[in-house]
Amino acid sequence: MAKALRHTWQPISLVLGVIFIWFITTADGLGLVEAFVLPSPMSVIRAFVSDFGLLMRHSVYTLQEAFAGLLISLTAAFAAAIIMDRFLYWRRALYPLLVLSQAVPYIAIAPLLVLWLGHGMAPRVVLVALTCFFPIVVGLYDGFRHIRQEYTDELKVLGGSYIAGLRYVKLPLAMPGFFSGLKISTAYAVVGAVIAGWVGGTTGLGVYMTRVRRTFEFDKMFAVILLIVFISLTLMYAVKILEKRLIRDVT
Repeated sequence: MAKALRHTWQPISLVLGVIFIWFITTADGLGLVEAFVLPSPMSVIRAFVSDFGLLMRHSVYTLQEAFAGLLISLTAAFAAAIIMDRFLYWRRALYPLLVLSQAVPYIAIAPLLVLWLGHGMAPRVVLVALTCFFPIVVGLYDGFRHIRQEYTDELKVLGGSYIAGLRYVKLPLAMPGFFSGLKISTAYAVVGAVIAGWVGGTTGLGVYMTRVRRTFEFDKMFAVILLIVFISLTLMYAVKILEKRLIRDVT
């Protein structure tokens, strides 16, 4: 417990310091920052409380999109990483394209996805899947490539197949790299689902942000931003717990 507190007091103290500075600079009477530029912490809290029910309904829809997109990206990333590890041709063909894909701003193709898939949940889920795919596939593939050669050579000597090596050697040893990518993608999933809501739709935190921005309700804008940060950190912490348990069981 004491060790955990030692590791957490620094970021907590920094956050509290930022909140204190935020409170002072937006306090009534000081006039350092106007409310329409930066709302005070108290006005953000009031906005969050007043719209709590609405925010929760939008959050449920956004999380559905995030989890659906993350599941698709997980499936595709596992398939792509295994194919690149197994076949030299696909390794040389796909890996440079994966790196090149990061030069494409996914928000720029969002209108095309809406045009092709309609205004429902489908284009947003696809956008989330595209956003989450790269960190997972690279983390898992790099985990495969950094496994010591003698482990796989010994399995070949014993007559094991590639599938056996994948199951008993490669996947267990590649888990740290996989979870590194998954933690990044978990945060990307929520943010990607929010950004996807900017291009259309009727429900979701992205739609909520667009509406309050148009009416210049910046206290509500900050409230939804803090909610997104909280959701992302919570999901990343859940993945971290899963990583510790799974890797402990494997090892």
